[in-house]
Amino acid sequence: MTNKQKFPVDGIYCRYVKRLLDIVCAVLTLLVFWWLLLVVAIIVRAHFGAPVIFKQPRPGKIDRKTGQEKIFYLYKFRTMTNERDENGELLPDVQRLTHFGKLLRATSLDELPEVWNILRGDMSVIGPRPQLVRDMVFMSKEHRTRHVVRPGLSGLAQISGRNALAWDNKFKVDLEYIRHIGFIYDVKIVLRTVASVLKRSSKADEIDICADYGDYLLEKHLIDRDYYDEKQLEAKKILEGVKSGK
Repeated sequence: MTNKQKFPVDGIYCRYVKRLLDIVCAVLTLLVFWWLLLVVAIIVRAHFGAPVIFKQPRPGKIDRKTGQEKIFYLYKFRTMTNERDENGELLPDVQRLTHFGKLLRATSLDELPEVWNILRGDMSVIGPRPQLVRDMVFMSKEHRTRHVVRPGLSGLAQISGRNALAWDNKFKVDLEYIRHIGFIYDVKIVLRTVASVLKRSSKADEIDICADYGDYLLEKHLIDRDYYDEKQLEAKKILEGVKSGK
């Protein structure tokens, strides 16, 4: 983003309490469920091989000084194989996502390593889910307002339909969260998240893979090919900067 964002007025909860609760929740999760992370890691290693952890650059909270999103590495357990075509290119996600990978996603066990992201301050327990960098570059200025808070392990969109939500509705829900953020609101989302995971875990084969935002816009003829290619190049440059440490 080239212009500085106009930030909403943060209350005490957003500025101080929420981060403290994130740290407490992350530490308690590691203390209570360290064995579960170890078990899942061993099973993932046996099923997929190395590496066990999948990491990917994602846009985080907007920096007040630069007005741009901080790009961080999100950590998850692997849910896909590394199968490639005859040209050495990775096969589409839907072909590399195994039944075991779907089960990990349905139970949200693949997201356990994100506890580390929460401890680091990259993420919060509750907030808009971090999308891909190649999704971010296609977002409008209003849509990118979702980045005025840390992305979350779970969020309002995840309990409102997850990937079944159309992109515009997903952004609308994210912005609704920004407008109503508060302690009681976060607690309600946590409780609904638990219920949603329990319900989803019995329907692992119904887990959907959402098309990238840019691909969606192009498919719906909301943008042309030149604009699509321009934004993909912008995303590529951002990712190259992350890899080079710039």
